[in-house]
Amino acid sequence: MRLALLGCGTVGTEVVRLLHEQSADLTARIGAPLELVGIAVRRPGRQRGSDIDPALFTTDALGLVKRDDVDVVIEVVGGIEPARTWLTEALTAGKSVVTANKALLAEDGATLHDAAAEGGADLYYEAAVAGAIPLLRPLRESLHGDRVTRVTGIVNGTTNFILSSMDATGAGFGEALDEATELGYAEADPTADVEGFDAAAKAAILASLAFHTRVTAADVFREGMTGVTAADVASAKEMGCTIKLLCIAQRGPDSTGTDSVSVRVHPAMIPRSHPLAGVGDAFNAVFVEAEAAGQLMFYGRGAGGTPTASAVLGDIVAAARNRLSGTRAPSESSYAHLPIRPIGESVTRYHISLDVADRQGVLATVAGVFAKHEVSIATVRQSGREDDATLVIVTHGAPDANLAATVEDLRSLDIVRSIASVLRVEGGS
Repeated sequence: MRLALLGCGTVGTEVVRLLHEQSADLTARIGAPLELVGIAVRRPGRQRGSDIDPALFTTDALGLVKRDDVDVVIEVVGGIEPARTWLTEALTAGKSVVTANKALLAEDGATLHDAAAEGGADLYYEAAVAGAIPLLRPLRESLHGDRVTRVTGIVNGTTNFILSSMDATGAGFGEALDEATELGYAEADPTADVEGFDAAAKAAILASLAFHTRVTAADVFREGMTGVTAADVASAKEMGCTIKLLCIAQRGPDSTGTDSVSVRVHPAMIPRSHPLAGVGDAFNAVFVEAEAAGQLMFYGRGAGGTPTASAVLGDIVAAARNRLSGTRAPSESSYAHLPIRPIGESVTRYHISLDVADRQGVLATVAGVFAKHEVSIATVRQSGREDDATLVIVTHGAPDANLAATVEDLRSLDIVRSIASVLRVEGGS
């Protein structure tokens, strides 16, 4: 089985290394040897692994994809174009594709799936979400006999490291980000991670598989975690909670009773008793709830060259086996065509911290705003005097639009000096 590799950075180099080191085992598992016939790179002169034959390098990625002797195309370049062109060409020509490109799958996975259907080819992308964790294949195959109702996950290691550090040490966001950068967990430009873009792309992929509906990154409500403060983390601790950047995909009725899907990414408080609360460092974990199977959790390293390469190799083995036996992987399942429920209709809970004037009637006035928008208050904690007077309010579940309107009205009150924080609360009652 002949392989073409597009990209030879951190992940690509590890893919080549594992192909060499595990050559005999892979041959036994597949039933035929794997041969790497070409590696497309932008800068062929760049220093890479010493065990890579320089003769394999080419700058003509499309030419490599079109070669008649290529059976499986592996793409670890990322981005939308030219990756979409390369992979569409391969799939329509009937060549199997293994990709780790979450951005392309989340933005325009439909094009790839349609090309795979046209060419009768396999499209595998286990490495696109949660690195080495075997997650997508269970959703796509193992749980196909069940009805998944909710997927909640920590799918970005950088943000999880930052929030875990803030929780453990009391540091602010900036200090924790600096630590993550020094240790190599955060990129020089961490925007995609800390603003939730990376997690939103993964959430779209998870929702598409879980609910048999095409979901794109544009359908995902996204809120970053740069506004989470040390005070928020401390407040969460007082409530027996911790803060995580979560992706949440849920199936259920909308305001008209129609079955629909909501997908969102945002920081949230979760009880320390929740299985995801103990996921620390740069690890990932995804909590799946299904009607028959109940609650399932997938945990492991969600990023890094070697873990991601492990997922890529798993897909290569599956694709190669299928080609040898003349079979195909399960095709895209999007039969449900469920509508996307806007964030305003999602039922959520809020934790709101207010700096207020220290005078009579403050609590009654604030409670009146919540009542106006039909938001029920679960708990209130009042502390401080004069310039340090604060109210911390946790609500019961209500439509997000009602809660957002409540916050806007609170901003207009002269007794509210500032809204220190607004965080969603997940788990618990």
